[in-house]
Amino acid sequence: MMNIHILSLFPEMFTGVFNSSILKKAQEKEEVTINVVNFREFAGNKHHQVDDYPYGGGAGMVLKPEPIFNAVESLVQHSEHKRRIILLCPQGERFTQQKAEELAKEEELIFICGHYEGYDERIREHLVTDEISIGDFVLTGGELAAMTVVDSVVRLLPNVLGKAASHEQDSFSTGLLEHPHYTRPVEYRGYKVPDVLLSGNHAAIDKWRREQSLKRTVERRPDLLDQVELSDKEKQLINELKSKL
Repeated sequence: MMNIHILSLFPEMFTGVFNSSILKKAQEKEEVTINVVNFREFAGNKHHQVDDYPYGGGAGMVLKPEPIFNAVESLVQHSEHKRRIILLCPQGERFTQQKAEELAKEEELIFICGHYEGYDERIREHLVTDEISIGDFVLTGGELAAMTVVDSVVRLLPNVLGKAASHEQDSFSTGLLEHPHYTRPVEYRGYKVPDVLLSGNHAAIDKWRREQSLKRTVERRPDLLDQVELSDKEKQLINELKSKL
């Protein structure tokens, strides 16, 4: 079982997300525990202050080190699990499917959600093991980023999805964007499901899906192709597709 802890000033934000859909089922199956901690409770001062003015001046407030260090230490002192302590921050490593797969192998994850202008640098230098960004933009806090990362990681845990192979062909898991999907009815408003998918020929279907993944990646995310191992025939197909764009 994986243990996830989230340090936040607004724990109520997580209620709907973590008590719904796949994340709720994953907890019921005891594949994961999710614990949201209000680190204001660890401020250690009369007014429970967690932020202060930055030394040297400047706009905004900075999160103090004490509440976050204290909160993390309260979680780890009774735990023997290996853990990653993750700072959610616009300056961090860009989050990818490969990073989700890496984190899904861990026993324990601790996420720190910031607010205000930023973190005291000692948190970054002496406490965390990872810094993660979900994109080149700034949110009001790390809560939405934490929800995104947790959802992406938990769905990869054993027995969480209905079929073990459900995530293996996801976009980015193979290095390519995922192929198109179709379901019933066979024809809708004159639009038909491709014949190959109705053929029962699994080799032909696999070939079609691979070609469609390549086509979709060429059209939408050609930058991904540099990281994928391709056969000579696939390289030829890609060149043909590029010539038609």
